[in-house]
Amino acid sequence: MSHDRSWVPPEVDTTVPSPARVYDYWLGGGHNFHPDRALAEKIIQLMPGIRDAARLNRSFLRRAALFMVESGVRQFLDIGAGIPTVGNLHEIVQDAAPECRVVYVDKDPVAVAHGELLLAGNDRTAALRADLRDLDDIFESEQVKAQIDLDRPVGLFMLLLLHFVPDEWDPAAILAKYRDRLPPGSILALSHVAAEAKPAGMDEAVQTYNQKSAQNQAYLRTRDEVLRFFDGFELVEPGLVGCPAWRPEGQGDFSANAEINAVPWCGVGIKLSA
Repeated sequence: MSHDRSWVPPEVDTTVPSPARVYDYWLGGGHNFHPDRALAEKIIQLMPGIRDAARLNRSFLRRAALFMVESGVRQFLDIGAGIPTVGNLHEIVQDAAPECRVVYVDKDPVAVAHGELLLAGNDRTAALRADLRDLDDIFESEQVKAQIDLDRPVGLFMLLLLHFVPDEWDPAAILAKYRDRLPPGSILALSHVAAEAKPAGMDEAVQTYNQKSAQNQAYLRTRDEVLRFFDGFELVEPGLVGCPAWRPEGQGDFSANAEINAVPWCGVGIKLSA
C-alpha cells in the first residue's frame, strides 16, 4: 500500500489488527497496515483457502445486489461494509440502475475515511461511521436521511458481520430492530461463517484470529442459528446455503476446494409485511 498515511484518522491505532483491514488484505486491497497483513498471512498459512472464502462472499454480494435491483430496489444500506475495494456495492447497483443510492456504514474509522475519499463526487452515495447497534445514530444521520427514503423498499446488507457479534448482544434481536425500521418489500442479504464448515486449518485460524484481535472475536454459528436472523423475512430460493450455491452464474463463483464452498452461509430474504 502507499506510505502516505495522510488519509488515516488520527484516532486509529495502526498497531492493532482490524477485521476490515484484514479482510481488505485478503481481497487484494491496499488499505491495511503491517499488523493486519501479519495476521492475515498467519491465517493464510493455517487456512490456505481463506482468500477464496473472502472472494466467494464478494461474489455473493454482486449476485444479491443484482437480484435486489431486478426486484425494483433502488436504495441500499450496507452495515459493516468494511473498506471499499474491487466490486463495490454502489458500482454494481449504479451500473445496473444509475439512480440507485447507497450508504455504507462501519465502525472502523479507516473504512469510513477511505469510503469518503472513494465516494467524493458521487452524490448518490455516503459513508457513515457508526456501530451496528446504534440504530438511532444510523437512521437519524444526515447521510441516511439524504439518501434513503424509508417509505420505499431498502436493500440491507450484513455480510460477514454478525459472526463478530457475541451471543450476549443478541444478534437476532439487533437484526429484528433493523427489520422493524424497514418497509415491506425490503430485502436482506446476509452471510455468516458456518460452524459446520471444517476446511483444513479453520479451527486453528479462528483461534489465532481471536488471540490477535481481542476486541473483535469471531463466533461461528450453525445453520439453524443463522436462520434465526431471517425471522420476519421470507427466504428466496435456494434458501440459506453455502455462498457459491446461491444462484451461481458460472464456475467462477465456486472454489476448487469443496470445503471452502461451505465456509460462509449466505441467504437473501424479503420483508413481506409491516
